[in-house]
Amino acid sequence: MRRRFHIAAYWIAAGFLVLAFAAVGRVTAQDWRTASHAPVGLAPDPANTTEAIVQVYAARAVGWRGVFGVHTWFAVKPAAANAYTVYEIIGWRLRWSESALAVRERAPDARWFGAEPELVAERRGAGVDEMIARIDKAARAYPWAGEYTMWPGPNSNTFTAWVARAVPELEVDLPPTAIGKDYSGAKLIDSAPSGKGFQLSIFGLFGLTASTVEGLEVNLLGLSFGLNPFDPALKLPLFGRFGPARAVAAQAPEAAGEHRF
Repeated sequence: MRRRFHIAAYWIAAGFLVLAFAAVGRVTAQDWRTASHAPVGLAPDPANTTEAIVQVYAARAVGWRGVFGVHTWFAVKPAAANAYTVYEIIGWRLRWSESALAVRERAPDARWFGAEPELVAERRGAGVDEMIARIDKAARAYPWAGEYTMWPGPNSNTFTAWVARAVPELEVDLPPTAIGKDYSGAKLIDSAPSGKGFQLSIFGLFGLTASTVEGLEVNLLGLSFGLNPFDPALKLPLFGRFGPARAVAAQAPEAAGEHRF
């Protein structure tokens, strides 16, 4: 019996490594200097949309890091505004600036160096302008804007989780590949990144999250494993979320199919 168990474990590990190496080849094949930043049609055209909009996106990170994780960001458009403002943490900004926080107008659903983004959360219409004000305030109060650590954080996903806690009604369920979302510094107990439920985290390396948005997640060395019975999905590191399309995807006018990681 023990021998069979070891054989099964070997084949599972071997299969996992084969898929990981295949993912390396797929993700790192693009040259970041020529990679596309074209929008993919998940955001309403601000020229034809007067209502306020908040969106949260995730896309595979640049190069080999994209095998393991994603980059996430907030995009907002106040009522009657003719452009979106994007809030995100970009680590390499620290080479010439004291802050990695980028607040700028750009296409909210642009490819991230070739990687197609996934719409993680969205709200439109009444009450959203007030949410946008809270997002802006939380983003500018982000405590780790002057530092960036790819693993276990603080990084771009730590930032998105920080801001998401300020708007719990948005119900942001970040993908398990958002490495760094569980980082909370020296704070051991906090609300989940969605702002609902609770999270126990030890410097983003070990932890437990339970909420009606994320479901149940276990963090081992920064890698998230989970099960969400509320928006049915199995969550695995590297591969991401497996299950029916997110409920938010059906709300997006041009998102006929969801791009899951």
